[in-house]
Amino acid sequence: MANPLKSEVVRLYKTLLFLGREYPKGTDYFRDRLRAAFTKNRDVKDPEEIRQLLSRGEYVVKELEALYYLRKYRAMKKRYYDSAGLGTWCYTHGSDWNS
Repeated sequence: MANPLKSEVVRLYKTLLFLGREYPKGTDYFRDRLRAAFTKNRDVKDPEEIRQLLSRGEYVVKELEALYYLRKYRAMKKRYYDSAGLGTWCYTHGSDWNS
């Protein structure tokens, strides 16, 4: 691995490891898969290929963040709209709050 890119690879690994704590299938599952992915590409020496792998890793980071955000949004929506029945009432009767 090229020396200047090593710090970026380590940073990506730590970021993914941190994000894996909330993974739906569990931390151990995510950590094992992450370790396997990084071990598989450990012998890559070409800096351009390393940059491509880093960009793929950054894409995975963004996808995980979107997954977690969506999960939190769905939980909040369920908590405030489904339990009170308010959300369905607004859609069936309109959002005419002043009348």
